[in-house]
Amino acid sequence: MDTVCAGRTDAGVHALGQVVSVAAAPDDTDVASVRSALNAMCGPSIAVTRAERARPDFNARFSARSRTYVYALWDADVHDPFLTRTAWHRPRRLDVDAMNEAAGHLIGPHDFRSFGRVPEPEASAERVLFELKAARQGSLVRIRARANAFIHQMVRSLVGTLIEVGEARRDPNSMADALARHDRAAAGPVAPPHGLCLVSVEYDDGWSVPFDPYL
Repeated sequence: MDTVCAGRTDAGVHALGQVVSVAAAPDDTDVASVRSALNAMCGPSIAVTRAERARPDFNARFSARSRTYVYALWDADVHDPFLTRTAWHRPRRLDVDAMNEAAGHLIGPHDFRSFGRVPEPEASAERVLFELKAARQGSLVRIRARANAFIHQMVRSLVGTLIEVGEARRDPNSMADALARHDRAAAGPVAPPHGLCLVSVEYDDGWSVPFDPYL
Protein backbone atom coordinates (compact mmCIF):
# COMPACT_ATOMS: atom_id res chain seq x y z
CA MET A 1 0.00 0.00 0.00
CA ASP A 2 1.53 3.30 -1.11
CA THR A 3 0.94 6.33 1.11
CA VAL A 4 2.06 9.85 0.18
CA CYS A 5 2.15 12.80 2.58
CA ALA A 6 1.66 16.37 1.36
CA GLY A 7 4.52 17.70 3.45
CA ARG A 8 7.64 16.21 4.99
CA THR A 9 8.92 18.05 8.04
CA ASP A 10 11.66 17.81 10.62
CA ALA A 11 11.19 15.93 13.88
CA GLY A 12 9.37 18.14 16.37
CA VAL A 13 7.29 20.03 13.80
CA HIS A 14 3.50 19.78 14.25
CA ALA A 15 0.68 19.52 11.71
CA LEU A 16 -2.99 20.48 11.78
CA GLY A 17 -3.49 20.17 8.03
CA GLN A 18 -1.44 17.22 6.84
CA VAL A 19 -2.90 15.41 3.81
CA VAL A 20 -2.16 11.76 3.00
CA SER A 21 -3.18 9.93 -0.16
CA VAL A 22 -3.51 6.15 -0.35
CA ALA A 23 -3.88 4.31 -3.66
CA ALA A 24 -5.27 1.03 -2.36
CA ALA A 25 -8.95 1.19 -1.35
CA PRO A 26 -11.47 -0.83 -3.45
CA ASP A 27 -14.48 1.04 -4.80
CA ASP A 28 -16.83 -0.40 -2.18
CA THR A 29 -14.67 0.64 0.79
CA ASP A 30 -16.52 2.66 3.44
CA VAL A 31 -14.20 5.63 3.93
CA ALA A 32 -15.93 6.59 7.19
CA SER A 33 -15.00 3.19 8.58
CA VAL A 34 -11.44 3.69 7.38
CA ARG A 35 -11.23 6.96 9.31
CA SER A 36 -12.56 5.31 12.47
CA ALA A 37 -10.14 2.41 12.13
CA LEU A 38 -7.17 4.72 11.62
CA ASN A 39 -8.07 6.79 14.67
CA ALA A 40 -8.31 3.62 16.75
CA MET A 41 -4.84 2.58 15.58
CA CYS A 42 -2.96 5.89 15.66
CA GLY A 43 -3.17 6.75 19.35
CA PRO A 44 -3.84 10.09 21.06
CA SER A 45 -1.20 12.17 19.30
CA ILE A 46 -2.67 11.74 15.79
CA ALA A 47 -6.25 12.37 14.63
CA VAL A 48 -7.68 11.65 11.19
CA THR A 49 -10.33 14.36 10.83
CA ARG A 50 -11.50 13.65 7.29
CA ALA A 51 -11.45 10.81 4.77
CA GLU A 52 -12.84 10.88 1.26
CA ARG A 53 -12.29 9.53 -2.22
CA ALA A 54 -10.02 11.49 -4.54
CA ARG A 55 -9.70 11.52 -8.30
CA PRO A 56 -7.53 8.67 -9.67
CA ASP A 57 -4.54 10.88 -10.44
CA PHE A 58 -4.54 12.66 -7.07
CA ASN A 59 -1.24 12.72 -5.19
CA ALA A 60 -1.15 14.46 -1.81
CA ARG A 61 2.34 15.82 -2.45
CA PHE A 62 2.59 16.48 -6.18
CA SER A 63 -1.01 17.69 -6.70
CA ALA A 64 -0.56 20.41 -4.05
CA ARG A 65 -0.29 23.99 -5.30
CA SER A 66 0.67 25.65 -2.02
CA ARG A 67 1.36 24.88 1.61
CA THR A 68 0.80 27.11 4.62
CA TYR A 69 2.83 27.01 7.80
CA VAL A 70 2.48 29.01 11.00
CA TYR A 71 5.28 29.54 13.49
CA ALA A 72 4.23 30.49 17.03
CA LEU A 73 6.30 32.71 19.35
CA TRP A 74 5.66 33.74 22.95
CA ASP A 75 7.46 37.00 23.71
CA ALA A 76 6.46 37.69 27.32
CA ASP A 77 9.23 37.85 29.91
CA VAL A 78 7.90 34.66 31.55
CA HIS A 79 7.21 31.52 29.53
CA ASP A 80 3.73 30.01 29.30
CA PRO A 81 3.91 26.35 30.43
CA PHE A 82 0.81 25.49 28.37
CA LEU A 83 2.57 26.60 25.16
CA THR A 84 5.98 25.08 25.86
CA ARG A 85 5.54 22.33 23.25
CA THR A 86 4.09 24.51 20.47
CA ALA A 87 5.60 28.00 20.79
CA TRP A 88 9.16 29.31 21.04
CA HIS A 89 9.65 31.52 24.08
CA ARG A 90 11.48 34.78 23.33
CA PRO A 91 11.60 36.96 26.47
CA ARG A 92 12.19 40.19 24.52
CA ARG A 93 9.13 41.87 22.97
CA LEU A 94 9.20 41.65 19.19
CA ASP A 95 8.62 44.60 16.85
CA VAL A 96 5.96 43.05 14.60
CA ASP A 97 5.81 46.10 12.30
CA ALA A 98 9.53 45.84 11.57
CA MET A 99 9.19 42.11 10.97
CA ASN A 100 6.42 42.67 8.43
CA GLU A 101 8.47 45.37 6.72
CA ALA A 102 11.31 42.86 6.35
CA ALA A 103 8.94 40.13 5.20
CA GLY A 104 7.70 42.32 2.36
CA HIS A 105 11.14 42.09 0.70
CA LEU A 106 10.83 38.30 0.48
CA ILE A 107 7.43 37.96 -1.19
CA GLY A 108 7.44 36.63 -4.74
CA PRO A 109 9.63 34.27 -6.78
CA HIS A 110 13.19 34.17 -5.45
CA ASP A 111 16.14 31.88 -5.07
CA PHE A 112 15.89 31.11 -1.35
CA ARG A 113 19.27 29.40 -1.04
CA SER A 114 20.19 31.86 1.73
CA PHE A 115 17.21 30.61 3.76
CA GLY A 116 17.52 26.86 3.50
CA ARG A 117 19.15 23.83 1.97
CA VAL A 118 18.62 21.95 -1.29
CA PRO A 119 19.39 18.22 -1.63
CA GLU A 120 22.02 18.77 -4.31
CA PRO A 121 24.27 21.82 -4.93
CA GLU A 122 22.93 22.16 -8.48
CA ALA A 123 19.26 21.79 -7.51
CA SER A 124 17.01 24.81 -7.89
CA ALA A 125 16.23 26.80 -4.76
CA GLU A 126 13.69 29.03 -6.50
CA ARG A 127 10.32 29.08 -4.81
CA VAL A 128 7.33 31.44 -4.92
CA LEU A 129 6.53 32.90 -1.52
CA PHE A 130 2.91 34.07 -1.67
CA GLU A 131 2.56 35.24 1.92
CA LEU A 132 4.81 36.00 4.88
CA LYS A 133 3.42 38.04 7.73
CA ALA A 134 3.51 38.32 11.50
CA ALA A 135 0.50 39.03 13.71
CA ARG A 136 0.25 39.61 17.43
CA GLN A 137 -2.42 38.46 19.88
CA GLY A 138 -1.28 39.53 23.32
CA SER A 139 2.12 37.94 23.89
CA LEU A 140 1.54 35.35 21.16
CA VAL A 141 3.13 36.24 17.81
CA ARG A 142 2.35 34.04 14.81
CA ILE A 143 4.37 34.13 11.60
CA ARG A 144 2.40 32.79 8.65
CA ALA A 145 4.18 31.58 5.49
CA ARG A 146 2.54 30.28 2.30
CA ALA A 147 4.45 29.21 -0.80
CA ASN A 148 4.19 26.88 -3.76
CA ALA A 149 6.87 24.80 -2.00
CA PHE A 150 9.67 25.23 0.54
CA ILE A 151 13.27 24.12 0.55
CA HIS A 152 14.58 22.30 3.61
CA GLN A 153 14.39 24.41 6.81
CA MET A 154 13.22 27.45 4.80
CA VAL A 155 10.33 28.47 7.08
CA ARG A 156 12.38 28.08 10.23
CA SER A 157 15.22 30.11 8.68
CA LEU A 158 12.80 32.85 7.65
CA VAL A 159 11.51 32.92 11.22
CA GLY A 160 15.00 33.07 12.70
CA THR A 161 15.85 36.00 10.44
CA LEU A 162 12.62 37.87 11.18
CA ILE A 163 13.25 37.46 14.90
CA GLU A 164 16.59 39.22 14.47
CA VAL A 165 14.66 42.07 12.87
CA GLY A 166 12.00 42.04 15.58
CA GLU A 167 14.68 42.25 18.26
CA ALA A 168 16.44 45.16 16.45
CA ARG A 169 19.50 43.07 15.65
CA ARG A 170 18.99 43.27 11.88
CA ASP A 171 17.71 46.02 9.60
CA PRO A 172 14.46 45.22 7.75
CA ASN A 173 16.05 46.45 4.50
CA SER A 174 18.78 43.81 4.71
CA MET A 175 16.48 41.12 3.32
CA ALA A 176 17.15 41.95 -0.34
CA ASP A 177 20.89 41.66 0.21
CA ALA A 178 20.48 38.36 2.06
CA LEU A 179 18.51 36.93 -0.86
CA ALA A 180 21.00 38.16 -3.45
CA ARG A 181 24.00 36.61 -1.73
CA HIS A 182 22.73 33.01 -2.10
CA ASP A 183 24.67 32.21 1.04
CA ARG A 184 23.15 30.57 4.11
CA ALA A 185 25.42 32.69 6.32
CA ALA A 186 23.67 35.84 5.05
CA ALA A 187 20.43 35.01 6.87
CA GLY A 188 19.53 34.34 10.48
CA PRO A 189 19.60 31.09 12.45
CA VAL A 190 17.18 28.19 12.09
CA ALA A 191 14.36 28.49 14.63
CA PRO A 192 13.69 25.34 16.68
CA PRO A 193 11.12 22.93 15.22
CA HIS A 194 8.55 22.83 18.02
CA GLY A 195 7.05 26.24 17.16
CA LEU A 196 6.29 25.29 13.55
CA CYS A 197 2.99 23.84 12.36
CA LEU A 198 1.74 22.84 8.90
CA VAL A 199 -1.77 24.29 8.97
CA SER A 200 -3.09 23.69 5.46
CA VAL A 201 -2.35 22.34 1.99
CA GLU A 202 -4.12 23.84 -1.01
CA TYR A 203 -5.06 22.18 -4.31
CA ASP A 204 -6.22 23.34 -7.75
CA ASP A 205 -9.87 22.43 -7.20
CA GLY A 206 -10.04 24.74 -4.18
CA TRP A 207 -9.92 21.88 -1.74
CA SER A 208 -7.89 22.31 1.40
CA VAL A 209 -8.00 21.10 4.97
CA PRO A 210 -10.73 23.28 6.56
CA PHE A 211 -9.48 23.13 10.13
CA ASP A 212 -7.16 26.15 10.41
CA PRO A 213 -7.42 27.99 13.76
CA TYR A 214 -4.51 30.23 12.73
CA LEU A 215 -6.39 32.02 9.93
